Amino acid sequence: MPQYDLLLKNGHVIDPANNIDAPMDVAVSGDKIAQVAPAISSAHAAQTVDVAGLYVTPGLIDMHVHVYHTREPETLSIIADHHSFRSGVTTVVDTGTAGARHFLHFKRTVIDRWKTRIFAYINIVKSGMIGPFEQDVDEMDPELAASIVLAYPDDCVGIKTAHYWVSEPFDQAHPPWAAVDRALEASDICKKPLMVDFWHREGRTYQELLQKMQPGDIHTHVYAQQFPILNADNKPADFMFEARERGIIFDLGHGAGSFWFRQAIPAYEGGFGPDSISTDLHIGNVNGVVHDMLNTMSKLLCMGMPLSEVITRSTLTPAQEIGHPELGTLSIGAEADIAVLRQERGQFGYVDCGAARMNGDRKL
Repeated sequence: MPQYDLLLKNGHVIDPANNIDAPMDVAVSGDKIAQVAPAISSAHAAQTVDVAGLYVTPGLIDMHVHVYHTREPETLSIIADHHSFRSGVTTVVDTGTAGARHFLHFKRTVIDRWKTRIFAYINIVKSGMIGPFEQDVDEMDPELAASIVLAYPDDCVGIKTAHYWVSEPFDQAHPPWAAVDRALEASDICKKPLMVDFWHREGRTYQELLQKMQPGDIHTHVYAQQFPILNADNKPADFMFEARERGIIFDLGHGAGSFWFRQAIPAYEGGFGPDSISTDLHIGNVNGVVHDMLNTMSKLLCMGMPLSEVITRSTLTPAQEIGHPELGTLSIGAEADIAVLRQERGQFGYVDCGAARMNGDRKL
């Protein structure tokens, strides 16, 4: 009887968790990684796939998506399995589409039903996204949101706040920090991180937000145009490095309006890359500026980020950020979540959320 069920042979393995970036073979037994080594004999495998010229990596983790497509009415979410595996993604994290009021429906009709591994951030707003209820402070219940996270630890990875009072004047019914403060309270109760989708404005600044956030909390959409992440010299602001040093995490969260080359390129060249790469994939961008995880990763690659670093920020670091270090790795005994990727050379055009174009010579 063969020792292995599957052997991926002659590929180049990039496994940041184990500091591997070299030609190696990967053997699988059942649903576990059985061996990663040079020159594993095909005689030991029931099935051998020649992946010469390709990169073998841990299954990609897209930690910012919207996949609660069974909600009614629904104008936001995609179907996870239709967009994940074709891009090498085996794990996605829905970021706040569901609040406490609808999480069980989300779990029953989506999380437990699809093959893609799906985690969730619970929205501080009981009804989740998207609608006028996001502006109702009475809809923001820290204890209820935290109770869902605590009751379903295998599914929930934290708390999310987003879209609160982005343009209207603040008033007694809409204090500047209501959503963030209540989300921080929920995060403290359940001892899970907070992900913040935020709008910087007078009376509620980005610098103040970073000071409020706790180590392990995540700011997504770091390269959106509204954030003053660059100083007058077009270099990353000192407070960005200070926040990172304090343990604040910065996620890409491309989205339909949150990735701008004029922010991303000088920030990266100045030493401030994203901790994790994610798409914020939803129906408003899946056939547009984002398309998929590989297209998003390719933009970072063509900005100058080494391939090994692109893979790290799409596997190892998001696994750590969501508290699931057993994922994003090809360690012996780990789940056999594997992506096989091709890096193409040529002339490719990439577009940001403001329709600015970047020419690149590589594409995943």
